[in-house]
Amino acid sequence: MSLYVENSNNCISDSWQQFTTTINSADKAYDYSVRTEILDSWRRCRHAKVNPNDMCIHPQLDSISLRVMLRQNRELINIAKPFMTNLYEVVEGSGFVVVLTDIRGYIMELFGDEDALTNPMTVSFFRGANWSESQVGTNAIGTALVIKKPIQVSGSEHYCFEHHSLTCSAAPILDAKGEVLGILDVSGAATAAHLHTLGMVVAAAEAIMAQISIQRKNNELSVINNRLTNIFNTMSDGVILVDQHGVISELNPVAKQILGSGLSKIEAKPGIQVESIFGTKNTLIEKMLKHKEACAEVEIMLDTSQGLCHCLASSETVTDAQGAVTGGVIILRPIKQIQSLVNRFSGHYGTLQFSDIIGGSKALLEAVRVASLAATSMSNVLLQGESGTGKEIFAQAIHNRSNRQAGPFIAVNCGAIPRELIGSELFGYAEGAFTGAKRGGKPGKFELACGGTLFLDEIGDMPLEQQVALLRVLQERRVIRIGCDKVIPVDVRVICATNKCLMKEVEKGTFRKDLYYRLDVISITIPPLRERSDDIVALFNYFLEKQDKHCRRFIVNPDVIERIVRYNWPGNVRELQNVVERIVSLTEGQTVTLANLPQEICNCQPANDNAGRERLLFPATNIVETFCRREQRRRVLDENEKQEILELLYNHGGNVSMTARDMGVSRNTLYRKMKQHAIYKELKCKVEQVSL
Repeated sequence: MSLYVENSNNCISDSWQQFTTTINSADKAYDYSVRTEILDSWRRCRHAKVNPNDMCIHPQLDSISLRVMLRQNRELINIAKPFMTNLYEVVEGSGFVVVLTDIRGYIMELFGDEDALTNPMTVSFFRGANWSESQVGTNAIGTALVIKKPIQVSGSEHYCFEHHSLTCSAAPILDAKGEVLGILDVSGAATAAHLHTLGMVVAAAEAIMAQISIQRKNNELSVINNRLTNIFNTMSDGVILVDQHGVISELNPVAKQILGSGLSKIEAKPGIQVESIFGTKNTLIEKMLKHKEACAEVEIMLDTSQGLCHCLASSETVTDAQGAVTGGVIILRPIKQIQSLVNRFSGHYGTLQFSDIIGGSKALLEAVRVASLAATSMSNVLLQGESGTGKEIFAQAIHNRSNRQAGPFIAVNCGAIPRELIGSELFGYAEGAFTGAKRGGKPGKFELACGGTLFLDEIGDMPLEQQVALLRVLQERRVIRIGCDKVIPVDVRVICATNKCLMKEVEKGTFRKDLYYRLDVISITIPPLRERSDDIVALFNYFLEKQDKHCRRFIVNPDVIERIVRYNWPGNVRELQNVVERIVSLTEGQTVTLANLPQEICNCQPANDNAGRERLLFPATNIVETFCRREQRRRVLDENEKQEILELLYNHGGNVSMTARDMGVSRNTLYRKMKQHAIYKELKCKVEQVSL
């Protein structure tokens, strides 16, 4: 056997001698007694102009580059070290070294006897030394990097004569995509070459790759676990995890908050049963754990340390690979959150403020003052006034000034709902409560307004039988849906409005006296428009400007102002707003005359009695004079502004941007003013005159 090996080595040596002394063109004419991988490697070395007879100088990394390489490959080195240690224990004392290189062939880690590391044959093995083919010729490390396969290179198979005394066995370490991460190599004296060495190296490399795969899977699982933990802890809904016996294993912060601070005992006793929270009669747990049935949005009432909590609960069963139940997940969502979300997207919020109330009469200012004070309390408010005086504006303003402004504002017209339906609208109903009831039931307005304000308009029209239920809700702050026995706590501020005298309704027997006194905590009377004639012109101008979408800048004749001031306005502010809308729609041009007013206003006559004359005539005269002076002053200011814009546009050659900059306004504002003053036509005429 030894004779065969010696003859084989001689053949390889002869082939190497022939290859290194033959020119490239005559290479293929000779039959080399070497493996294909070795011959291909020799040819690559020749192409790279590696000198086989010169002394090999291994390129070496400087200290900074070495530190960078070690830092970048720290994970691979840490994983490979234990396997390299085991491999070295097998070859310890034999003069072999165990080497780990990066993808460029630079040595990152090595194990070897002290004699082996100082042996002339293996002295070139040190950290930072390069063993790539292009630098030191054919060798197991460099060739394995190229072919990405395990290989053993012994004796004369090395391209450089200096390495003929070595035997090297190397295997690539690949990632999941088949890309090389590094090379594991065992090198020693050629006289000790054995095929089993390569087998050990391959086994160690595969073990390293398996460990890398496990490590990366663990990292991926860790990332996934962190993500799930973050989701679990940051979910806006409460989450409860239970095992197959219904024992709570974990709760997220929201679940702890929903169930109350008293739940801290669960953390001290992790074996607590979920039924102690949901109750033994709750079928949600039984369906989830015993029947593997998922439940979605089941209404439940939890008795927490903070009181009753109305929630929607959903559950899902957790099973293993064989389908056996291992636990379940329960999702809790407080009804308040859902109602808040619904109200935000359904328009159930107040938009009007006290600043939206136009007028300066003493009676109106007094009503605003009382309403502003009422906004800071939780007391019930009763708004009284004729139809069209703006009771809902006051209600919204009170809501938006209160600490409930972030909550919903829900308005209900008690006079517009059929008497047989008003109970279900206000208090809600359960599934199957009556024919046509929605599946799952429906929450009432009191529930939807939870955390905000409920505005009951036309409260005087509420049926007598429903007034009893309303009184109980106002007293107890709890509602019971029609057809249900569950008590639902509600946190609602109630504002009522009526155009009737409720005290007279009490005397008639159509309104409960006890409910009247419950509602009439803070009473605010909104004066009709006829009693605040000073505000009529201000409201008229406000609505005229608001309705004028085309910026026509209407000019109102004084006799129009005189008529609207004398008019009685039985429909109050709402009627005035409708009249202004009519004027804007039917007026041709900019001038508003008597012809644009409704006939009943044009035919309006002063009051016959002396008191009426004194109340209407003199204020009307003063208001008209004041209006005329304001109109004249406005026209002068408009004309001055118009001339300024024309002059600047002319000086800047019609450049709108430069004109807007000189005026200190935006381009959009300037365009609006140009449209308002009809400047385009005048500017065009002026330019044409200059050109002529």
